[in-house]
Amino acid sequence: MNQPIIESMALTKIFQSPKSLFTRRRQVYAVDRVSLKVWPGETLAIVGESGSGKSTLARLLLRLLKATEGQVFYRGNDIGKLASGQLNQLRRELQMIFQDPFASLNPRMTVENIVGEPIWLHEHLSRQERHERVIELLRTVGLPETYARRYPHEFSGGQRQRIGIARALASRPTLLLGDEPVSALDVSVQAQVVNLLESLKEQFGLTLIVVAHGLAVIRHMSDRVAVMYLGQVVEIAATDDIFDQPLHPYTRALIASAPQLIPGGRRQAPLLQGELPNPSQPPSGCRFHTRCPHVKEVCRQYEPPLEPAGEQRQVACHRWRELNSDRSVILVVAPSAAFLRRRALFEHAVTQKS
Repeated sequence: MNQPIIESMALTKIFQSPKSLFTRRRQVYAVDRVSLKVWPGETLAIVGESGSGKSTLARLLLRLLKATEGQVFYRGNDIGKLASGQLNQLRRELQMIFQDPFASLNPRMTVENIVGEPIWLHEHLSRQERHERVIELLRTVGLPETYARRYPHEFSGGQRQRIGIARALASRPTLLLGDEPVSALDVSVQAQVVNLLESLKEQFGLTLIVVAHGLAVIRHMSDRVAVMYLGQVVEIAATDDIFDQPLHPYTRALIASAPQLIPGGRRQAPLLQGELPNPSQPPSGCRFHTRCPHVKEVCRQYEPPLEPAGEQRQVACHRWRELNSDRSVILVVAPSAAFLRRRALFEHAVTQKS
């Protein structure tokens, strides 16, 4: 673990807003100077509200989008400088599971052709050998071999997502990135897919990056969590540290605002007011200050750096030290009893499916 398997340095992606008759073209910083490291064999979760830049960051890491500024290194090599032949090899080793299982599969192709396409692209196998590999992959994700002759419209959302996972595994990748891989699925099916991903990680020695909204899913399967807000990482730490002692006010708000699944359960007062600011006109200073209950003048004037806050932990907040020295503040944002019960129910569901 001396070298990260993938690393970003000051990664930035700027989109140009559409120009109209009455408005000027504006720059939207979807990802703004993000630096992070992912170590071999770990599961890193990237969380945040819609519009925070999670999916854009994921696509930049896999070079599905070209960065405006900054660099991405895979095993020490700058992927932005790879030639076409080297890029094909990169595609083989870095694979993605897409969010929508209904839109990510070609409806005109059979399951055998969908799963077998990466094998055809990256390996010189006969048709029979390719067929055998497809059958093996379907069995690996828990689907019978008879499904190979069917089309995507014949399957449920959970089955489609398993087909998408089989396709991602077909090229024998080392890193698998899931862009909210369970958000479009029912809760019971989510547990099955999460359990499958964990099993495959151990079986094939994969490194996982998971973009997700579901905090229960994150708590169950990730080793570390990177919290994003308005294109920037505001906190990154081990999963237990994030949930047991969140340092950034935004991280606290995300945990406190998790939906309650216990009927009649007591709900905490919401800590997060308002909506995400316009990314083309981000606030000055700390970008979270317009919604932060602990804002002071220094937050409005100066942008906080992402600084060390313990072993393998970083946080971008001017006031994190004093806020976390105040026991009353910590008690307000600690995980509620309802949250702990909800987590236990989810973990029990996953165990039952295994």
